[in-house]
Amino acid sequence: MPGIDESRPFIAVRIAVLTVSDTRGLAEDKSGRTLVDRIEAAGHTVADRKIVRDEVGDIQDILKGWIAAPDVDVIISTGGTGVTGRDVTPEAFSALYEKDIPGFGELFRMLSYQKIGTSTIQSRATAGVAGGTYLFALPGSTGAVKDAWDDILIHQLDYRFMPCNFVELFDRLQEHQKRTKS
Repeated sequence: MPGIDESRPFIAVRIAVLTVSDTRGLAEDKSGRTLVDRIEAAGHTVADRKIVRDEVGDIQDILKGWIAAPDVDVIISTGGTGVTGRDVTPEAFSALYEKDIPGFGELFRMLSYQKIGTSTIQSRATAGVAGGTYLFALPGSTGAVKDAWDDILIHQLDYRFMPCNFVELFDRLQEHQKRTKS
């Protein structure tokens, strides 16, 4: 049965939050604020928070900086995952992935389907790993952020969650680089 193993210690994760939007500033960013509130309530650290326009190059510049930063373990974005011409977050993220985590988007859409039905098909939520950092791209609605955090990420970013979680893999995310250096 999956759940929290109280015999394991809690390990706070350092998470950067990125809102992708052409129209929102920090004051109007309800989804980003919701994510920050949930991250902090879970005991994790918000390492940084930014808002960026829906431009692949601008998104990637921020992602690359955070991937290289030693104080960022995870990046979670909200916005830009739809199918309109300005929605470019999945393209920006996937170009940087060393490894794709297809199960994240699949699970997100399955859970979302239970709440919004076939409208979930318009979501291109995605996840992957780059430079030893986990990247998650969520839709921009507050409901989608709540669903992704409450039903997936709060568990997978908790070292105590069993039978397995993303936190216990941090030290192994760059094993391929160790092998090529030998």
